[in-house]
Amino acid sequence: MTTPNQLIQGFLRFREQHFTDALYRQLVSQGQTPRILVVACCDARVDPAIILDCAPGDLFVIRNVANLVPPSENLIGHHGTSAALEYGVRNLDVQHIIVLGHAHCGGIRTLVETGGASNPDSFIDDWMHLVEDARAGVEQDMPGAPLDEKLQACEQRAILISLHNLKTFPWVRERIENGTLSLHGWYFDIERGQLLSHDTATNEFRPL
Repeated sequence: MTTPNQLIQGFLRFREQHFTDALYRQLVSQGQTPRILVVACCDARVDPAIILDCAPGDLFVIRNVANLVPPSENLIGHHGTSAALEYGVRNLDVQHIIVLGHAHCGGIRTLVETGGASNPDSFIDDWMHLVEDARAGVEQDMPGAPLDEKLQACEQRAILISLHNLKTFPWVRERIENGTLSLHGWYFDIERGQLLSHDTATNEFRPL
């Protein structure tokens, strides 16, 4: 089990092996200019920068339970994911948004195993209800499938719901229509070490 002291030792190794004054002075003086925004899960096993082998400043990353994107809502409130999306699109002018789902997602498993039941006292249940249509669709289309197959299908369908929800934000839709922003649905298979991408022509996830 990792301890805070191990994290400190890790930081010291980072300074010795990776930190360069020139790079970080440039990142500070020029500000961040990522061209890719990634919506990823907060699962400790799925770090986008590690999986995609990126350098500091390459990615603008939003992480939440089950890598979900909520739809645009008129009510102003505590919408962390939506606020980060707005900053990435409108302030940083990212050119790509990747919704990065993954196998063995705990949020999706909870949704599937509870049959979509929602505990009114649970922030997680309320959040996961965003992709209830994915769970219900899998149960309708795959009633006799093994649980593992249902989970994978739901994980991937949830990515598609998030891609749809992205288009409900007017400043996302506008940029898609004028060709300055592209959306991508990717799925990381932890067990096989594969990265799959949603093919809009076949509506399937295929290895990249």
